[in-house]
Amino acid sequence: MSNDIISAFILGLIGGLIPGPVLAATFTEILQSGFLKSMRIILWALLIETIVALISMVILSSLNLPEYVFRIISIAGAGILLWISFSIWKVKKIDSGEKAFFSIWKISTMILANGMLWTYWITVCVPRAIILQEKIFMGDYIFLGLVQIGWLLSTIIVALIFSQFRKLLSHPRAIPIIFKVFSLIFMYFAIETIVKTIMFFIK
Repeated sequence: MSNDIISAFILGLIGGLIPGPVLAATFTEILQSGFLKSMRIILWALLIETIVALISMVILSSLNLPEYVFRIISIAGAGILLWISFSIWKVKKIDSGEKAFFSIWKISTMILANGMLWTYWITVCVPRAIILQEKIFMGDYIFLGLVQIGWLLSTIIVALIFSQFRKLLSHPRAIPIIFKVFSLIFMYFAIETIVKTIMFFIK
């Protein structure tokens, strides 16, 4: 059970570091207006992503599916994690994009239209959350909360680091190494999910 709780937090930590629309928008805002202004994007993204997580969890939980279904879904989640891992492995630079104004509407649309976000919650996080709910009271919401706390922490930290050490971290030699470490962590979670699912069915 403690491993499930720790993994929720780590999934959130790593999720906040995935190159995507939120991180790109945050880096862009830092370049344009500084770190404090970028917090508006981060906090609004947290709210919208929490709504996505809750919708995904409520829908899947209401179906009252047996645990083995979520174990099978987790295999799909492992595939998603491997896909993310391979994508991150190939990152060689951070492209901050052009100057832009990120309105609340634009941020919301950008996040809600991100199919990877929905897929990540439905196939990776929600099945793990529901499995934890079988072990402890409110385990699904505890899992969700820990993922989001981890996401918020890592996103703020990476934004701070980017704002303070942009030149150093943007060095062509540093970026591939940093993201290969992230890639290997995602690969670990994918393999762990597959192994746990196999062990569940051969008991």
